[in-house]
Amino acid sequence: MSSNSLPTPRTRVVREPQRAVYDRDVVNRILDEAFFCHVGFVVDGQPYVIPTSYGRDGDVLYIHGSAASRMLRNLDRGVPVCITVTLLDGLVLARSVFNHSMNYRSVVILATATLVDDPAEKVAALRALSEHILPGRWADSRQPNEKELKATSVLRIPITECSAKVRVGPPVDDEEDISFPTWAGVIPLTTAADAAIADDGCQRELPGYLQNYSRRKNPSG
Repeated sequence: MSSNSLPTPRTRVVREPQRAVYDRDVVNRILDEAFFCHVGFVVDGQPYVIPTSYGRDGDVLYIHGSAASRMLRNLDRGVPVCITVTLLDGLVLARSVFNHSMNYRSVVILATATLVDDPAEKVAALRALSEHILPGRWADSRQPNEKELKATSVLRIPITECSAKVRVGPPVDDEEDISFPTWAGVIPLTTAADAAIADDGCQRELPGYLQNYSRRKNPSG
């Protein structure tokens, strides 16, 4: 897909359209930085929204879980899904309560998920999931065995119909509120990792890929 994609009628941002971003590079950076997504789908008229981890490989998003889970049992039938990912970057404190906000980066993907049947793609998808969270961990861990692979379902979600929404910057107050005597500004928020804690039975030194671990892999500015 090209770096800049035209929105579809379903992905065009209507509320606060000035915050809309249709650049796939921005979409990819948000997806690569976040840990998990929320998967929205409907079964027999009942909506569900399930949080889950994911991995991206090019223009495809992969999610996985137990083959017995309700979400995966239904999604492999081709149920349309709405995938959302959000990064919270700051609390925006205005002079008026009405104008308080948050700085954030979010992505919405509309697609139909399909079950991954090819064994090689399934393993590659699980590797993408592992590397998305901890680059270097897949090669340093025991690989899934046949029983584990059979008990796990993986779904492929094309990243073709999508959009991002981004808010940055200070509060936007009404002019008459500028002189109101209260603190206004932004409280930045980040996801930070503390020092790793070894398991009681672990005899190995902390590997390099776990030292100074940072989630902000691809800052989007």
